[in-house]
Amino acid sequence: MEQQRQSWLDKLGPGLIAGAADDDPSGIATYSQAGAQFGFGMLWFGLFTYPLMVGIQETSARIGRISGRGLAANMRRCFPAWLLYSLVSLLLAANTINIAADLAAMGDALHLVAGGRAHWHALGFGLLSVLLQVFVPYRRYARLLKWMTLALLAYAATVLVIDVPWRAVAAHTVVPHIEWKKEYLTTLVAVFGTTISPYLFFWQAAQEVEELRADPDAQPLRRAPRQVRPQLRRIKLDTAIGMAFSNIVAWSIMLTTAVTLHAHGIFQVGSSAQAAAALRPIAGDLAFALFALGIVGTGLLAIPVLAGSAAYAMAGAFNWRSSLELEPLAARKFYAIIAAATLAGIGICFLPLDPMRALYWSAVINGVAAVPVMVVTMLLSTRPGVMGNVTLSRRLRLLGWSCTLVMALAVLAMFASMVS
Repeated sequence: MEQQRQSWLDKLGPGLIAGAADDDPSGIATYSQAGAQFGFGMLWFGLFTYPLMVGIQETSARIGRISGRGLAANMRRCFPAWLLYSLVSLLLAANTINIAADLAAMGDALHLVAGGRAHWHALGFGLLSVLLQVFVPYRRYARLLKWMTLALLAYAATVLVIDVPWRAVAAHTVVPHIEWKKEYLTTLVAVFGTTISPYLFFWQAAQEVEELRADPDAQPLRRAPRQVRPQLRRIKLDTAIGMAFSNIVAWSIMLTTAVTLHAHGIFQVGSSAQAAAALRPIAGDLAFALFALGIVGTGLLAIPVLAGSAAYAMAGAFNWRSSLELEPLAARKFYAIIAAATLAGIGICFLPLDPMRALYWSAVINGVAAVPVMVVTMLLSTRPGVMGNVTLSRRLRLLGWSCTLVMALAVLAMFASMVS
C-alpha cells in the first residue's frame, strides 16, 4: 500500500509545482484586489479558466518531454531571433518585477506576524532562495518545492474559519458575471495575467527536461515510443491536479476577501500583506495568521520558479548550459541569471517605489505578453521537428487555442475600454 501511494505521489512534480507557484504573493494581491473590489463578481473565473490552463500547461510540458528541450530552445530553432529575444526580454523584466513584489509582500507578512524590519526580512528571503537554487541539487530541491505546496492549504483553511453565504457563492461561481467597465476589464486581464502566466509555460517545460535528465533510463519521447503512453498519462495527471490546486486557492482568496473586506466596505487592497492585516479585525486572529503565513510559504515556492524560468528562457535563447542539477561552475551563466533576477528584485524592494502598483501592471503586462507566447507555443506543438511522430490530441489543440483566443479577447476588451 505504501509503495502504491509513493508511486502515485511521484507522478506529481512539474505540474503541481507550477500550479502552486501560480498563487504567489503577487497573485494573492491580485486575487485579493479582485475579491475586495468586486465581491463575488469574479468567482466564476476559476471554473472557467481551469480547462484552459490545463490545455496550455500540458502542451508546454509535452513539448519539453517529447523534444528534450525547453520552450526557448525550441523557439530558437523554429522562429526568428527578434521574436525570441523580444519574448524572453519581456519575461525577464516581468519576472524581476514579480520577484520584487513577492519579496516585499513576504517581508511585510513576516513583519505583521513577528515584527522586525520588513526590508531586511525581504533581503533574507531573497538570499535564501538564491542559495537553495545554486547549491541544492535538483532532485532534492524539487522534493522540497513539492512539500512547500502545502503552504497553499492555508487559504483553503481560511475559508473554513469565516462565515460564507454558500448559496450566493455557488451561483456566482457557476454563472459568469461580467461588467463592461474599464476597471473590471483591467482587473480581469490582471487576473488572467497572474493565472495564465508565461513564466509557468517556460518553467513546466524546463522541469520536464530536468526530470528527463535526472532519469538515466528516460529519453525524449520522440525517440522512445515505449515511454510515450505512461509519460503522457503522468503529465496529464500532474497538470490536472496542479492547475486544480491553483484555481481552488485563487477562488478561496477571492472568496475570503469578498466575504470580509468587500462586505465591510474595504474595496482597495494595496498588497497581499495589507489584505492579511485588514482581515484581522473582521475575521479574527486565526484567519489573519493563516493568510499572512501563507504569503511567506507561497513566496518561498514562487521565487525560485520566477527566477528559474527566466534563467531557463535566457539559457535556451542563447544556447547556454542549463540545469539545477549542474554544479554552479558548470552552468555559470544560467545561475548568474537566477542570482541577478533575485538580487535585482531585492534591490527594487529598497527603492522608494510602489512595488504593488508595479506588480498590478506587471500582471497586466503578463496578460498581454502571454498571447504571443501562447501562439508560439501552440505552433511549436505542431512542428514535426519538435514533436516527431508524437502528435497533440484534438482535446489539447482545442483547449490550447481556446485559451489563446480567450486571453487575446480579454486584452482587446481592456484596450477598447481604455479608449472608449
